[in-house]
Amino acid sequence: MFCYQCEQTAHGTGCTVRGVCGKLPEIAALQDLLLYALMGLSQVAVKAREIGISDRDVNVFTVKAAFSTLTNVDFDPERFKELIGQAVEKREFLKKKVITAGKKLELPEGPASFLPESNLEALIAQGAGFGLKSYPADNPDILSLKHTVLFGIKGVSAYADHALILGQEDESVYAFVHEGLAAIQRNDLSLEEWVKITLKCGEAAYKAMEILDAANTGNFGHPVPTKVPLGHRKGKGILVSGHDMKDLEALLKQTQGTGISIYTHGEMLSTHGYPGLKKYPHFYGQFGTAWQKQQKEFADFPGAILMTTNCIQMPKPAYLDNLFTSGMVGWPGIPHIQDLNFKPLIDRALELPGFADDNLTQEVTVGFARNAVLNVADAIVDAVKSGAIRHFFLVAGCDGAKPGRNYYAEFVEKVPNDCVILTLACGKYRFFDMDLGNIQGIPRLLDAGQCNDSYSAVQIALALADAFNVGVNELPLSLIISWYEQKAVCVLLALLFLGIKGIRLGPSLPAFLTPNVLDTLVKNFDIKPITTPDHDLKAILNP
Repeated sequence: MFCYQCEQTAHGTGCTVRGVCGKLPEIAALQDLLLYALMGLSQVAVKAREIGISDRDVNVFTVKAAFSTLTNVDFDPERFKELIGQAVEKREFLKKKVITAGKKLELPEGPASFLPESNLEALIAQGAGFGLKSYPADNPDILSLKHTVLFGIKGVSAYADHALILGQEDESVYAFVHEGLAAIQRNDLSLEEWVKITLKCGEAAYKAMEILDAANTGNFGHPVPTKVPLGHRKGKGILVSGHDMKDLEALLKQTQGTGISIYTHGEMLSTHGYPGLKKYPHFYGQFGTAWQKQQKEFADFPGAILMTTNCIQMPKPAYLDNLFTSGMVGWPGIPHIQDLNFKPLIDRALELPGFADDNLTQEVTVGFARNAVLNVADAIVDAVKSGAIRHFFLVAGCDGAKPGRNYYAEFVEKVPNDCVILTLACGKYRFFDMDLGNIQGIPRLLDAGQCNDSYSAVQIALALADAFNVGVNELPLSLIISWYEQKAVCVLLALLFLGIKGIRLGPSLPAFLTPNVLDTLVKNFDIKPITTPDHDLKAILNP
């Protein structure tokens, strides 16, 4: 196996024996083979679009299947066997559709004609030949950009799937996913052309985040500032972690009147700000944070646990019997709920003891998405013009267990009192409960939501730039970004597509970027690795 799609990859170079995330070599081989099959399906889909054929079933399948290969989403070998077979079936179906329409299909030998083995063991052996290093590329910089695009597509697919579940989709996103996957098997594109494809991936990422924002706000309303209890109250409970709000809404409906309190964990914290979800009285608060304490928090929770989308770390036996999954998540031996019927989860919660007493430690405020912030835009502009607010920092991105991520909490602690911090995604759990006060009634720490809500943060920046009649890069705004997996990669590409410069990225730079590709990003976009909080703050505020 060889995998270096996440920031925590072994030795900062690549996992070759077993994934740091817990991924086994057998699963890595199946994921590589699925991606190869998707590239073949995409080659046919690109030809189909040339004559006006866009098959929705193929489109939806492609993003769901690509999403399944994202870090910690699915480790179920039988699921990948099924997906590989479906990819080939849909490829052949689409071929017939194109030929019936009168199009002559001329495709190169490779993924558009490959046939998968019939049993799991043979599939695993077959997949060993189609890993990341097998992609055609004479130039290591081109291979680097192929990997960058592939990882970006995984993130785009995740956001597209989240939006699709809530009724929003966009043909241009599907078209790029197929275009990008098909291009990976080409060897006739120059380095300059691959740079353009990489930025086009950023464009698709931005569109995917836009439709996801429309899906979230269209279904649940625009977030509003909301105080969320940290702790628990007496009684039965279910803890929900992940990202999927449709699953959460269904669970809230099904637990009404049962006496079960619903708690959030990790990135689900921000869901308390949505009017369509916060209306449920048994939707109580946040239990625990994410990442560095996750195993202990899950083990300590005396109720049932629902994991939606991708889990940060693999489950431990201490809470295995109480864990259920839904959405894209799939692990062998763990009950998976596919039809939004949460009765098994609810029954398990009722069997468990729950909390013996109330324990409220503090409250945090969420809901500072674009509408909430822009509703006080005039006050923000006035505070900047008067000198009350000197600078804005977007401290956002992923959290992780590898040492070095304490940088972000230390950075926030050391930000001067005349500066405002906007944050989103799970990286905020290093500092989300800090009391930083306010500036003329404007909180110094503004929680904009999940990683899915990056679009909202961009809209805030664009609106402020418009209010000050300057470009985004001329705002008193600095981006301090932490990354972990492929959704962060696609967000970064979206920011580059928008022309945003001066991003400080960490805790380490992606292993899949060659020195030449990194040099290109530095020259064109002024990307910088983080150093120390003191050094970076001084460089930003006193250039």
